[in-house]
Amino acid sequence: MSHFVNRRDTVVAEAIEGFLSTSRPGALARLDGFPDVKVVVRADWDRSRVAIVSGGGSGHEPAHAGFVGRGALTAAVCGDIFASPTVHAVYSAIVAVTGAAGCVLIVKNYAGDRLNFGLAAERARADGLRVEMVIVADDIALDNHARPRGIAGTLFVHKVAGHHAEAGAPLAVVAAEAARVAKAVKSIGIATTVCTIPGQAAHTRLDAGQAELGLGIHGEPGIERIALPLAGQIAAMMAERLERALPQGPVALLINNLGGTPDLEMGVVCHSLLATRLGARASHVVGPTRMMTALDMKGISISALPLDDSLVHALQADCAVAAWPGANAIQPPKLIAMPRLESRVAEPASSEPRTRAALLAVCEALIEHEAELNALDARVGDGDTGTTFAVAARTVMSAIDSLPLAQHDRMCASIGRRLSEIMGGTSGVLLSIFAAAAGRALGGGASWPAALREGLNQMRFYGGAAPGDRTMLDALTPAVEALESGAGLEKAARAARAGADATAQMVSARAGRSSYLAASALKGVADPGAVAIATAFEAIARAGGK
Repeated sequence: MSHFVNRRDTVVAEAIEGFLSTSRPGALARLDGFPDVKVVVRADWDRSRVAIVSGGGSGHEPAHAGFVGRGALTAAVCGDIFASPTVHAVYSAIVAVTGAAGCVLIVKNYAGDRLNFGLAAERARADGLRVEMVIVADDIALDNHARPRGIAGTLFVHKVAGHHAEAGAPLAVVAAEAARVAKAVKSIGIATTVCTIPGQAAHTRLDAGQAELGLGIHGEPGIERIALPLAGQIAAMMAERLERALPQGPVALLINNLGGTPDLEMGVVCHSLLATRLGARASHVVGPTRMMTALDMKGISISALPLDDSLVHALQADCAVAAWPGANAIQPPKLIAMPRLESRVAEPASSEPRTRAALLAVCEALIEHEAELNALDARVGDGDTGTTFAVAARTVMSAIDSLPLAQHDRMCASIGRRLSEIMGGTSGVLLSIFAAAAGRALGGGASWPAALREGLNQMRFYGGAAPGDRTMLDALTPAVEALESGAGLEKAARAARAGADATAQMVSARAGRSSYLAASALKGVADPGAVAIATAFEAIARAGGK
């Protein structure tokens, strides 16, 4: 996989510089020690309160630097990608921010972090500084492991410790509150891909359709590889394991994106998690969003913290940290009543055999050619044109006996309304506009050719396309022109087909998804919307309809 980097050995320093250059003015700074010392600090820190220092390897952004600010971390010590920062860097951070009130180090339970932060703490103590160290080991994936890993639950510790430090609590209280949260919080993660490290070739140990449960934030293997379940099953499995490790009572959930999971999927997981027994116990939620990532890993982690009133207050306390999304109280979605749509009043049904036969012929033809149109669209678009037209056709067919078939203006208006409600994408809106405008013209006494011309004009006005732009108009325009000349339905159908066929030679599209494609991708492929229009006119001609 390619990466947006310059050099691997400068990627972390450059990323920190970019982060600081775009942060809130006056809020953050860094120690002048690049490249060996990569420490982000609060620019407004006066050392009169207990300092909160954390950090670790980079590649977990927005952690750790993104959590530096009022009410959270005082400093973040950044190592290279997935590598613990040096003792010298940690020691520099401690000395830079620690005054008489002391310092609390929050360290994830990895050997490198424990050793480097621990030795730095010992040196600082030898200098007379008051330093306490809290180790976070929240990962429950590895049952009864002697040294559980520290993962996203660490962010709860940052927030609670930062709140008490900001409030002016003494070192003993801040350290005790941090340790209490570190001991109580439990986390577990799952992913469908491993991460790719800038400057290294991509690799994978997971096959398509597999997931790994309990993997670490550095891409370490998890406890088991499983067939990827549905989102609801994933949420239930993770919630059940967390519940086994938690006492009874209310909890706060932290739903973390490990880096590469789309927000849409995160929302589905969140919905599924809240439907579990653990979700029913949750009174507050942090996320879902990217907080402690593993570069581009497609995965999620869930952390649960048992709550009391003081922890709720600490989690909800104001802080000036962009990466902390807030601990929001969980509540059912608020519903607002749908407005009454007066224009949706049903028209009285009426019968007209020729019109009915023509409509049914069009619907049957579009349904029959659904796969063909989808295949065409897959080459120049997103592969759903056939389905879009077929859905519209099935809707009209199911409602045909309730349509005012004998009153063509009302029939067109009714079809236009239905199309606007069930057809997705641009084509659905354009056909709805076409039907509505044609119906309005018929109601004003226009002939069918004149009414179709009015529908065509409105499609051009709202859609912004013209003949030659490789759209439905390239088939619809010649068909309407043939009808206006008095040529009849068969010649109109032939004109529509010729117009659709001509789009295969158009190598420059100026509307729709095809406009983003190269000429080589378009040549020889007819526009699927134009083909659908030609198919509809041919069906009308065979049926002998209006």
